[in-house]
Amino acid sequence: MGLWGDTKTNMFFKSNKEIKTEDLKLADFDKIWTKFCFLDETGTLSDQKDQYFTVGILKMSQPYYLQSKISYERSKVRFYDEIKFNKLSKNNIGFAKTAIDALFETRSISFYSYSISTKSDYYVKNFDTDPWMAYEQITLKLLDVALSRQEIIILIADYVTTPKDIRFEVEVKKKFNQEKERLALAGVCRFDSKSNDLLQLVDLLIGAVTYDIKFSKKLVGGSKYKIEIVNYLKGKLGADSFLKGFKNYNFNIFVDKTDHLSLATNNEANEKGLSS
Repeated sequence: MGLWGDTKTNMFFKSNKEIKTEDLKLADFDKIWTKFCFLDETGTLSDQKDQYFTVGILKMSQPYYLQSKISYERSKVRFYDEIKFNKLSKNNIGFAKTAIDALFETRSISFYSYSISTKSDYYVKNFDTDPWMAYEQITLKLLDVALSRQEIIILIADYVTTPKDIRFEVEVKKKFNQEKERLALAGVCRFDSKSNDLLQLVDLLIGAVTYDIKFSKKLVGGSKYKIEIVNYLKGKLGADSFLKGFKNYNFNIFVDKTDHLSLATNNEANEKGLSS
């Protein structure tokens, strides 16, 4: 990542690997990282025609820097529309690239994504048949990889309308902290992505990843502007394709590979999934 940000912020924290995470106290505030995780999804788990589903997270300790950079670029060119991968056109592709540039110019940001087909062996075997529960399970799986030692995270998710009995914000926080046996997730809140550039940026990233998978499998014909953004992101990362996933220091893109394999096939290596 680049140089947009304050290096003094990192100097405030004193990493001490000798102290166990579970032994940290509130008074150890200078040894505990607090990170914001911005989460969005593309696709739907209940649509059998659009079977590919991706959840993505941008994690950062100081959203101010990236948000300020994007806000500055918006005001400079007077672009105030929402950035969405599915609405890319000649009128907004330039700013979509600017937003991606801003990401790569900002320090200490990590991106995690999990892509899976609802028809894959692994999905059928490991996730709930209720799409809302499956979405919650995938979110927990992704948060598990995103969380580091001596860290507390705050989850900001894109708003979606859910059935009355679905309490995503409540259940994700409760289950994640119970699993970690500590305060690992401080809170979960949903916002309309129209009001948040960082959620819109996640939409761009996961949209590009998912589209590359679909295009590689010939499930979509190919949109000029979508392919242009896919190639722009791949160029930034030095990646040839997202079909088999991608990983470097800042990006961890996992793509399930069991969508066209039988259960008799040994998928143990793939089923391990994301690695932290």
